[in-house]
Amino acid sequence: MGKIKKIAVMTSGGDAPGMNAAIRSVVRTCAYYRIECMGIYRGYQGLIEGDIVPLTARSVNNIINKGGTILKSARSKEFRTKEGRKKAYEVLQEHEVDSLVVIGGDGSFTGGVVFNKEFKFPIIGIPGTIDNDISGTSHTLGYDTALNTAVEAIDKIRDTASSHNRLFFVEVMGRDAGFIALNAGVGAGAEEILIPEEDLGLERMLESLKKSRRSGKSSSIVVVSEGDKTGKNVFQLADYVEENLPDYEVRVSVLGHMQRGGSPSCFDRVLASRLGVRAVELLLDGKTNLMVGLKDNKVIATDLEKAIKGEHNIDDELLRVSDIMTT
Repeated sequence: MGKIKKIAVMTSGGDAPGMNAAIRSVVRTCAYYRIECMGIYRGYQGLIEGDIVPLTARSVNNIINKGGTILKSARSKEFRTKEGRKKAYEVLQEHEVDSLVVIGGDGSFTGGVVFNKEFKFPIIGIPGTIDNDISGTSHTLGYDTALNTAVEAIDKIRDTASSHNRLFFVEVMGRDAGFIALNAGVGAGAEEILIPEEDLGLERMLESLKKSRRSGKSSSIVVVSEGDKTGKNVFQLADYVEENLPDYEVRVSVLGHMQRGGSPSCFDRVLASRLGVRAVELLLDGKTNLMVGLKDNKVIATDLEKAIKGEHNIDDELLRVSDIMTT
């Protein structure tokens, strides 16, 4: 298998449950193939600053169940400059690292693609983002955990909504993608689901809530993706409904960063383990500029640029299910 002797692993961008499990998988796969492994702290910024340490199979004991990332994460303006990337390359040369596994989202992968083009440096990406907005994989690391966290929170909010006959707007994460909102909304039995991909419109939403009221529903849950364009923001949306439907007592709950934390689900732990093994094996096979992902429950490799630029579309069938379930 190839001439690779030392692989470095880093996490970049927003943290996601399952990143630690992926770090563990990369390190232990390196140990299995008797390849040295280095951990880069604080993403590309840490790489530029030389914040890099050796990792062994024992270094990653007891981290599979932990949320966040032991390697920390940071945004790096410096890496966006040619000078910054040159510094990063020199650090890798200095530590005799000959390939890199980047765990992150589209921003992290974009940096990796540019770095690979400039220095012909072997890079493999592992998709880690709760938003699930990367092409080339049905699931990104952290998505399943974030979904379960959101559903559990919405279930608890429903108890309060029912007790007080209230309408709750629950905002979940998803700046440009409504995967969490749509799936959590269907899973938690929401009365309406607002996502960036589908502009429901204020009037249709009002009509739907009126219909719910007429059918005898005294409390309702509306799940809103943070990137939804129906209102300027979830609070203004709530104000608009209160003004136009005075029968409803409206409350807003923003789940925020709690969705990004917590112990990863079994699904995310297993996915991270599978993707980490494949990432290392691709590098050992002399492959580069690829992202490992999941399709039809098989681990596949996708061109890194295609993963960034390709669209990961909302499931039309699930949208249809959502429409039927909210009648």
